[in-house]
Amino acid sequence: MSRVGRWVTEHAVMAVAMLVLVYMFLPIFYVVLMSFNDQGRLAYEFQGFTLANWEDPCGPSGMCGAVVKSLQIGFLATLGATLLGTLVAFALVRHRFRGRAATSLLIFLPMATPEVVMGSSLLALFTSVGLSGSLGFWSILVAHIMFCLSFVVVTVKARLAGLDSAMEQAAMDLYANEWQTFWRITFPLVFPGIMAAALLSFSLSFDDFIVTNFNHGNTVTFPMYVWGAAQRGIPPQVNVVGTVMFILALALVLGGSLLQRRRPA
Repeated sequence: MSRVGRWVTEHAVMAVAMLVLVYMFLPIFYVVLMSFNDQGRLAYEFQGFTLANWEDPCGPSGMCGAVVKSLQIGFLATLGATLLGTLVAFALVRHRFRGRAATSLLIFLPMATPEVVMGSSLLALFTSVGLSGSLGFWSILVAHIMFCLSFVVVTVKARLAGLDSAMEQAAMDLYANEWQTFWRITFPLVFPGIMAAALLSFSLSFDDFIVTNFNHGNTVTFPMYVWGAAQRGIPPQVNVVGTVMFILALALVLGGSLLQRRRPA
């Protein structure tokens, strides 16, 4: 009995972890399965195996255009939010200035604010400055940078706060100036946090629907396309796009892990 109890204790954590992973990835596996579903319009019942959805991913009218638009907005929003957020994170961690505590508090507000409130507030802002007739690509981009910024600051700030300053001090003791120390020591150490923040920003931007719905004008992003298509039957190619995005994200994560393991200590 004690041997059985010991075995259960040793494997309980692993068993729970596996159950949690299965619970988390089950919807994703189902999306992958349905990307091979032989069905004209998406009914979530597997009718038969086919490669037709993968051979013609742009079959549904307007879908690939919406995907491209989401990729463009996601890339630009990631670039803007990562650049601004990294600068803010460095300022909050490395410098002392009046209003620093208030700035740190305000950074968290977009993360805590419901998206419907943020979307309607941004719409009111654009309308008050006379841009209600010009909503579209740029209004979506501004909105996405705004809510991605907080996540970048928090992620990079956490990386900076856990950074050991001894290596920077050692570099300056060896006559490296501030720029050399930053580019050769600080930036490589902070880069994993910056990359994680960028990936998170892109995911949030590509996936966003609520804020985009308030400020999209005539611009159709991929989430907007899926929402509109849901009223008449979602094409199975939507699952192809979801599968491709999951594979790319998984490849980036695994690639980063392999590079870290191969890096000499």
